[in-house]
Amino acid sequence: MQAYDELQRAYDHFNNELFDGVLPDCLITLQREKQTYGYFSPERFVNSQGTRTDEIAMNPAYFAVCPPEEIMQTLCHEMCHLWQHHFGKPGRRGYHNKEWADFMEAIGLMPSSTGAPGGARTGDKMADYAIEGGRFLEAYESLMTDDYRISWMDRFPSREKLMAAIANGTTDEMAGDLSIMGLAGISVENGEITFEPGERPNKSNREKYTCPLCQANIWGKPGLNVLCGDCDTAFEAAN
Repeated sequence: MQAYDELQRAYDHFNNELFDGVLPDCLITLQREKQTYGYFSPERFVNSQGTRTDEIAMNPAYFAVCPPEEIMQTLCHEMCHLWQHHFGKPGRRGYHNKEWADFMEAIGLMPSSTGAPGGARTGDKMADYAIEGGRFLEAYESLMTDDYRISWMDRFPSREKLMAAIANGTTDEMAGDLSIMGLAGISVENGEITFEPGERPNKSNREKYTCPLCQANIWGKPGLNVLCGDCDTAFEAAN
């Protein structure tokens, strides 16, 4: 089905770009767990020959009310758990330990208990945010510029996320995020969401920056001010 094919495509892309292609195949499922964006379950499935495989579950209730960047962050967050299960030493059940946190940071995602700068890097319930100029944003940008989208979304999205957007007055931002997936906007009645089709823009909401000396590239938010560590020179926005 299209929904699973799209998530598999994203998994394969990030596996190659951020994990050197070492992650084994797994089953990517859609599960509605309250207040959970996704989860990793090791060796959850078995076939008739006794072969086991891991599960990465994604919650479709958030697909319509979260930026696509956050959806891909969730996928990579769980892929780090899969990496640690096969190649590292996971903490006790549900605990995000230092090894996991260090690997997250290495792929361009900063672990944070609050989902923002200043939060704890380890703990039981962990969020994360993308590191500006980091590897995740570069890999995300290359995926999104390759005409990637999530085509299927839950008609009854996460209520707390939707209500928070209405209360905070950020529904316009939500509409902008949806436009990246080819949707003009949304309307909500009795908790059910209706999508308005539209034209997908040719680029994501990230801009490309290039070091004028070594020609290294990074992607980040508009107006980003960052220095190239090798050349001690400011990156310049690409035209």
